[in-house]
Amino acid sequence: MTDRVVVVAGAVYDKGRLLAARRSAPEDLAGRWELPGGKLEPGESPEQALVRELREELGIETEPVERIPGEWPLKPGYVLRVWTVRLVSGEPRPLQDHDELRWLAPGELDDVDWLEQDRPAVAEWARRRSGTSQEGVRR
Repeated sequence: MTDRVVVVAGAVYDKGRLLAARRSAPEDLAGRWELPGGKLEPGESPEQALVRELREELGIETEPVERIPGEWPLKPGYVLRVWTVRLVSGEPRPLQDHDELRWLAPGELDDVDWLEQDRPAVAEWARRRSGTSQEGVRR
């Protein structure tokens, strides 16, 4: 039939912290935390979709850095792919699909109830950050 729908998400980081977004809908996901993003539109690259989605959902300008290996199933026919994303400008605000945002330091990543499909990417982001020199993390 048709190919899978790709949903892109960003492990948005700034000053060594990761941005978590709490879902406001749909009802079965509301109150859980995720890496923000959305579906690719026809003709978009995953990186273009990610920049657009983060602008629409959070009002920020970002730069995709690298893809986190792997992909995770969502609902049938949908798959999640995650990129590390550098915050370029703006202060994130929950404009669409979210009712709260939190910046989490590496030691705070377990403080929120992540959606299952986001957990492996969050863990990989933390692993990569712990391998970064301190001057690369703090500013």
